[in-house]
Amino acid sequence: MGQTTLKLHNTLTRAKEDFVPIDPNNVRMYVCGPTVYDYAHIGNARPVIVFDLLYRLLRHVYGADHVTYARNITDVDDKINARAVRDYPGLPLNEAIRKVTEKTADQYFKDVAALGTLEPDHQPRATDFIPEMQSLISTLIGSRHAYEAAGEVLFDVGSMPDYGKLSGRNLEDNLAGARIAVDAHKKNPADFVLWKQSSAEEPGWDSPWGRGRPGWHIECSAMSERYLGQVFDIHAGGLDLIFPHHENEIAQSRCAHGTPVMANYWLHNGFLQVEGQKMSKSLGNFITMHELLETDTFGGRKWPGEVLRLAMLMTHYREPIDFSVKRLEEAEQKLRDWQRAAKPRPGTPPEPSVVAELTDDLNFHRASVALDVVARKANRGTETAANCLAATLEFLGFTTDGLLTAAAADAPEGVEQAVAARLAALNAKDFAKADTIRAELLTQGVQLMDYKDEAGQRQTKWEVVR
Repeated sequence: MGQTTLKLHNTLTRAKEDFVPIDPNNVRMYVCGPTVYDYAHIGNARPVIVFDLLYRLLRHVYGADHVTYARNITDVDDKINARAVRDYPGLPLNEAIRKVTEKTADQYFKDVAALGTLEPDHQPRATDFIPEMQSLISTLIGSRHAYEAAGEVLFDVGSMPDYGKLSGRNLEDNLAGARIAVDAHKKNPADFVLWKQSSAEEPGWDSPWGRGRPGWHIECSAMSERYLGQVFDIHAGGLDLIFPHHENEIAQSRCAHGTPVMANYWLHNGFLQVEGQKMSKSLGNFITMHELLETDTFGGRKWPGEVLRLAMLMTHYREPIDFSVKRLEEAEQKLRDWQRAAKPRPGTPPEPSVVAELTDDLNFHRASVALDVVARKANRGTETAANCLAATLEFLGFTTDGLLTAAAADAPEGVEQAVAARLAALNAKDFAKADTIRAELLTQGVQLMDYKDEAGQRQTKWEVVR
């Protein structure tokens, strides 16, 4: 795309900046993935969708072979560990954990694929990187950024002068509410765990500091370094991860490697509510991706993955989103309108105006307005616009006919013949017969749309509506 300038809002600087990659031939991005203790909820879907769109845009701008995307799987978790030891007592811990998380991880992969997302280049699992985590911890101890106390290895936040830069918190902020009895072994209440001791009854791995298990934050420092290097371009995730997770990742990685940054750009998507309320099991509105895709839990029906994708993208990624049945219905209608006008043609590039809007911090709203312009031209029978619309849908992660194909499968018998008969009636100026056929089809749930092709000939499209 030549000199295309991509602008991204950087949480680290609290400003929208021109994106300048460290190496244009290897643009590197890391996104925090789910903990696979249970099925992933719809809040987990938002960063997957948002940063898949960014991945697609980066590939478009820099070339598919010049972007590396890593998204981790967290399978080091006390609940997972305990279940692994309980359910598979005879297996080594890593193997037992894999048994516990196999079903939920596989379901996660299926769910995110249904959302139209590309598979990341790397999807590391935390349990495969215990030695790398231990190596990082040893380095931090050796450089006096970490210390052993009361069976734990703790990061010393006081050893890092600008700790808290990402979140805007200082050490005094972390003193509020500190429980002295719990934190007595810490130099500072904000010091966080890198390695914690396991009792004889608890799962753990052997280490220089005794049998134990890693803290939460150290895994992403180890895995991002392995696949993207000590300093890379983009680190992304949900707004809830800024503190403490991303703040502590930065502290570990910078102090271990002596680098001024861990990543140059930090991107965070906003929170998600369900029908105006915070998602919570206690409120009964905790919904998994699997339930939305495969059951009638939400709105009394299953929802196509690409409809969920569009519903998530309709609100700017940094803004809070209210996930509702109404939003899904709006997204479904919008996507159906686009697909109805699309006509794929291999080799057609996506609409430049849509791409240009996305380069402004993934402004999908303005991109969708630009796409509506293309769709209107396509609906007037402009072949090139229909081709461009299809190519742009594919670029954005949508199919060109998925909703229409699914609806057509439920079409009543003889619909094609009825549509053809009505078209013949229109051409013969028998409008009464044409109106009768239209009305009969509508009672069967079939909606018609008339248009003229580029040659000026009358044509009719149809679809099954709910």
